[in-house]
Amino acid sequence: MKWDKALNDFKNYLKIERNLSKNTIESYLFDVKKLINFLKSNSTNLNPAQLSESLAKEFIYDISKKVKSPTQARIVSGLKRFYEYLMLENIVKNNPIQNIEIPKIGTTLPVTLTVEEIDKIISSIKLTSKTGIRNLAILELLYSCGLRVSELTNLKISDLFFKESIIKVTGKGNKERFVPISNQAQLYINNYINDIRGFKKIKKNFEDTLFLNERGSNLSRVMIFIILKKLSSLAKIDKKIGPHTLRHSFATHLIENGADLITIQNMLGHESITTTERYLHVNKKHLIDSMMKFHPRTKM
Repeated sequence: MKWDKALNDFKNYLKIERNLSKNTIESYLFDVKKLINFLKSNSTNLNPAQLSESLAKEFIYDISKKVKSPTQARIVSGLKRFYEYLMLENIVKNNPIQNIEIPKIGTTLPVTLTVEEIDKIISSIKLTSKTGIRNLAILELLYSCGLRVSELTNLKISDLFFKESIIKVTGKGNKERFVPISNQAQLYINNYINDIRGFKKIKKNFEDTLFLNERGSNLSRVMIFIILKKLSSLAKIDKKIGPHTLRHSFATHLIENGADLITIQNMLGHESITTTERYLHVNKKHLIDSMMKFHPRTKM
């Protein structure tokens, strides 16, 4: 089997059988294409079934000189998944990536913003500009609901259930969850819908998309990054932040105010509680305060 056919079949497998998101699928395919480009650059005309473990290790060694450990680990993981699929389909008998170790990655704590910093960013929005009211609603929603940027850009008007104070969010793998939404976020979104969006010329197929660009179609992930970067610069926030920083801040502030991990896990859409647990390490003062408040040995 040639690489193009193997890649296309792998893509369909990830989409139909594994029900993975578009971004995750593209990430896996991107990793395999790196291997293909490496083989081409070394004039190695092999099909997927002919890749040896030694050549796979040579590729990983080459990659290690160009990318950091987290990216290297992701590539190794992606290639393992690709060859596991080929074995499942009896296209190959052995997985040449199987014995390649994934680089150890140190645990890094997520960058978060204080409530004051978030308020400064939101205050830097010029509401009289043509995108001001929309951007205010976007930032408040990201922070109030802890959404991923892709979840925000794909949000529909039909996903809003303001009478119940919840929104329906479609997360990774098209898994749906319901997330509470604050009164303030509801107010800003309603202002955007009634005062701005209602007067826009909307392109076909985007009639239900909540946040629109100036051309009447959905906002891109990159555009959300640009909006936040510009606003954080105006607010003079000296941190490297993106939309995910607001998600981290959402979880951290909930932890600091006493919310339990299971609730936060459900709101964030984490499959594993382990992913949510990292927020316990962001503010150790919260852990100390909790121990002093609830442990029986502190009540002497």
